Amino acid sequence: MTLQNVFDFHMPKVVRTGAGSFLTLAEEVEKFHPEKVGVISDRGLEKAGLVDRLVDSIDQIPDSIVTFTDTQGEPTFKLVGDVVEKMKKEACDLIIGIGGGSALDVAKATAALMDKENITPYLNGKLTIESRTVPSILLPTTSGTGSEVTMNAIFGDEEEQLKRGIVSASLLPDVSIVDPELTISCPPRVTASSGVDAFTHAIESYVAVKANPLTKIYAEKAMKLFGPNIHRAVHNGDKDLKAREGMILVSLFGGISLANAGVGAVHALAYPLGGKYKIEHGVANALLLPYVLEVTGKTCATEMVQIAKFLQLGDYDENTHKALGEVVGYLYELLDQLDLPSSLSELGVEEDSLNLLADQASKVERLLSNTPYNLSKDNIAKIYRNAYHGLPQMRREEVTEC
Repeated sequence: MTLQNVFDFHMPKVVRTGAGSFLTLAEEVEKFHPEKVGVISDRGLEKAGLVDRLVDSIDQIPDSIVTFTDTQGEPTFKLVGDVVEKMKKEACDLIIGIGGGSALDVAKATAALMDKENITPYLNGKLTIESRTVPSILLPTTSGTGSEVTMNAIFGDEEEQLKRGIVSASLLPDVSIVDPELTISCPPRVTASSGVDAFTHAIESYVAVKANPLTKIYAEKAMKLFGPNIHRAVHNGDKDLKAREGMILVSLFGGISLANAGVGAVHALAYPLGGKYKIEHGVANALLLPYVLEVTGKTCATEMVQIAKFLQLGDYDENTHKALGEVVGYLYELLDQLDLPSSLSELGVEEDSLNLLADQASKVERLLSNTPYNLSKDNIAKIYRNAYHGLPQMRREEVTEC
């Protein structure tokens, strides 16, 4: 018998959501009976007092707590190595990550690599992390990466000037605590870029080659929640907890879909921008999404009709060829409405580097092969050129017609 439509579905052992769920952290920590806890975060949260709040909440459980808060910006291989060595030296037997995607990626990679003598082959993709011995708990403070539920971690390869993703089920935490109250103080630009990043996870995994019925359920729910909540979270996020709750669920559901179906060309093209120009991952994905989709979306017209419905853009069952243009137009306008950059030139990308970027992106085969369109290097270079000058071709044609 030939097996067909067989797929695995991975999630953390426990995913806890809801306002105030942070208050249950201590009871989860206690279940692991740790002697020494390692807490990984960033300087911003440390200054905001959230790291101290976390430490105080679990202070009576382990013998001691070690903190690392130098994860500002995009984490690199070297940074991961430094954190792993520190947590090894301190003999931490539980890792807690709190913060945005960078802090969470470092935390879950650290937990998975602490029992490895040489971590380099795991970071550069030559070896896959088959198991881990140190448990982990993750708490997101932004609504974007979904890192608290994914099997991916993204780091900068300084030598190659590239972003690289490591993938392993061992990166999934034991417990994810997803509390919208932790995102209240997230500034508007980060809320915007991380929010569109979360939508990118949902839409790319929805049309992915590896998509399956379960992943589509999560991706669909994420996209339906995105439209009603993104503007409120960006422009009134310090007061609108309901919008924050909606967006953290967009991130969570998009992350679950991403973890199992994977993402595609948007991420493949974003990696070189992060590696060479240090452009934040969420900003790069948000900017590239309409430019990539206007090309790759041509091969999934049925899905585009559904996505247009999810975004409440109209019913295109009788005019399927129009759905893609409406979705691309919505995403382009969204960049303006959320005060996000809409061209690579705005971000300091040099025009004479576009071919190099295309060469680098064309080598991200893991993601390109999951895209429902066979993108050549020339296709990729054209997408970068369109993104450099701004305004996707579809919208240019519509503006010309008007």
